[in-house]
Amino acid sequence: MADAKPAADSDGTARRFLTFRMGERLYAIAAEQVAEVIRTPQVARVPQGPKSLLGLANLRGAVLPIASLRGLLGQEEAVGGAAGRAIVLEGDAPVGLAVDAVDALVTVDAGRIETRQAELAALAGERLSGAFQPDGRSDVAKVLDIRTLIAAAFVQRPREARATVAADALAGAGVAADEAGDRRKLVTFDVAGQEFALALEAVREIVPAPESLAQVPRSEALVLGVMAYRETLLPLLSLRGLLGFPAREGDGSREKVAVTAVGGVLVGLVADRMRDIISADPALIEPTPAMLAARTGGETQIAAIYRGEGGARLVSILAPDQLFREDVMARLGQAGETAPAAEMAAEGAGEIRQFLVFQLGGDEFALPIEAVDEVARAPEGVTRLPKTPAFLEGVINLRGEVLPVVDQRRRFDMPPAPNPDARRLIVVRTERHRAGLIVDAVSEVLRSPAEAIEPAPDLAGEITRLVHGVINIEAAGRMIMLLDPAELLTRAERGLLDAFQETGQAPA
Repeated sequence: MADAKPAADSDGTARRFLTFRMGERLYAIAAEQVAEVIRTPQVARVPQGPKSLLGLANLRGAVLPIASLRGLLGQEEAVGGAAGRAIVLEGDAPVGLAVDAVDALVTVDAGRIETRQAELAALAGERLSGAFQPDGRSDVAKVLDIRTLIAAAFVQRPREARATVAADALAGAGVAADEAGDRRKLVTFDVAGQEFALALEAVREIVPAPESLAQVPRSEALVLGVMAYRETLLPLLSLRGLLGFPAREGDGSREKVAVTAVGGVLVGLVADRMRDIISADPALIEPTPAMLAARTGGETQIAAIYRGEGGARLVSILAPDQLFREDVMARLGQAGETAPAAEMAAEGAGEIRQFLVFQLGGDEFALPIEAVDEVARAPEGVTRLPKTPAFLEGVINLRGEVLPVVDQRRRFDMPPAPNPDARRLIVVRTERHRAGLIVDAVSEVLRSPAEAIEPAPDLAGEITRLVHGVINIEAAGRMIMLLDPAELLTRAERGLLDAFQETGQAPA
């Protein structure tokens, strides 16, 4: 960009502006409102956000809302979406303004800025505070009142209030601290190629979507139908529909149903697939950017945003009670009014336990959910250790803590996984240690009455200690072996980890 003249005089007779274009139109904003100019970044779309919001981007580890100038002015987005530039605005709540092209940084004598007649030249949607003709140019630059435009579309919130709002947002989404009080557990899903999360405490179960279900006559597209669930019927709703994404095309065999209670009604939220369980640092959970609290678009369903992996991973945390309109909730209440009663009756009959179910080959295994810290992709870099069992993959450094990694296929004398890139790492906590288990896939979170768990069969050898129960789901023809977390590490691995803790050594 070229600076046409020196900076403003001390008596204020000259002002600096950044000029930019949207189509054939030339606009300007005061230079003091501009923090920086960047290439329009890749954004994560915000479902049912204001039309003028392109999405959220990562700017050096911080969440930056990107607003479209075309959207703010009520114009349609350009076909094909030119790369363009984003002007990052100064302020307590920074915003990126996406424009077609940035023109120049110019200095203009105050006497050349027309303010009285500017509004008369305003086109539909424009809010102007002045206009001027740049030197050597035939066109006129309109000075946008950008703050008024943004305020008309979005509710701004000062940065100072973020910590308080974040805590309130997490509470509203049902995200509670873990037993240590310093991390939050989230279960994440893929929906239309983006990652969303629910508080683990808010999810009763995660089960595979049924191959067939009963359709509900004259229902909205978001109501997929009903499925049999624990002696009752569970209404199924599409997260794609609720979040404003198009319906899924093709194979839906990996779809998962998150069973949750919304306003006292049990519903099943259908996601494209289950992804991870995150043990999230609350310092990396931020309130929804102020721009999402749209005045014209209703309340957002996103309660907060988790910034993982140095800000490269943005996970939108959903608030279940904000997913539905009141009229939909009323119909759900009529359709599913027996579900809470049935669920409460089942829980009243005895202790209900939750388990994380994972797969090795064609077999299913389970771990108590309270023993699971997190689920993530299997690590690529593992430090091998000499003179250790073959199934001990090695150790990794997980946020400063030594974590032994066990290949469960090797542990159970199975051949290597056919698709190693799809493997998952389950971080399990025992009374004294933590360990990472590499498995083929994580399939669901399952609820079961304690009395429905059958004793482990009388097996010989080490497997007797590992398997301490069987979840027998007879109706589905499933036998899930329940593993004892304390026995997942042999005495050799436990001794090795004790040695690390005593000496303070850890792999790099």
